[in-house]
Amino acid sequence: MKPKVTTEHHKGHAQLFKNPFLESLTKSDVKSNAIVYGLTVLILVYVALFVINLSFTTFISLFAFALFFWTFAEYILHRFLFHWMSENKYAQRFHFIMHGNHHLYPKDTERILMPPVPGLLLGSLLFGIFYIFFSIIGLPDFTWAFFPGFFLGYLLYSFFHYATHVVRPPKRFKDLWNHHLLHHYKYPDQAFGVSNRIWDRVFGTMPPKK
Repeated sequence: MKPKVTTEHHKGHAQLFKNPFLESLTKSDVKSNAIVYGLTVLILVYVALFVINLSFTTFISLFAFALFFWTFAEYILHRFLFHWMSENKYAQRFHFIMHGNHHLYPKDTERILMPPVPGLLLGSLLFGIFYIFFSIIGLPDFTWAFFPGFFLGYLLYSFFHYATHVVRPPKRFKDLWNHHLLHHYKYPDQAFGVSNRIWDRVFGTMPPKK
């Protein structure tokens, strides 16, 4: 029988690695992420506009589209990669490191955000994938405008996700807050959107209204 994402919860902090150095690389905080990832986005924007010399119109168009595209990627990654479950022990280990620990320890604030070192490594991999795609269609320079928008989308999502676990919801975001908490505490196979509910509606994974 295929294992399922748990609705069991623990207090305290998960342990991902026995090695202290590796364990330290799995933790982060809002300030560190804002500085490291924020500077990364600014550097990419600078390169796009002043090194690659993309026109401002082209840059803004790609940047804005990438922000929206992130919302789709957020849903797809959360539903199909982070919730990928298998009886294979290596797949289970991958799931626990990437997302399972967050479901077991939803109040572990040190691991709600993607730490800078693995985050930049994964970001570099994604940049390479986007670069290959844009190169195939003959527009490799577009990567420098698309990727910072995509990365900023991730950064905004990550801070919003952090807020849903540590602060009371502002009135205008209460329904969205509850949407994510339902995913954690009642419907782990539904409500995959965190920053939005667009794609849950599109793909039929909204939790019951009541």
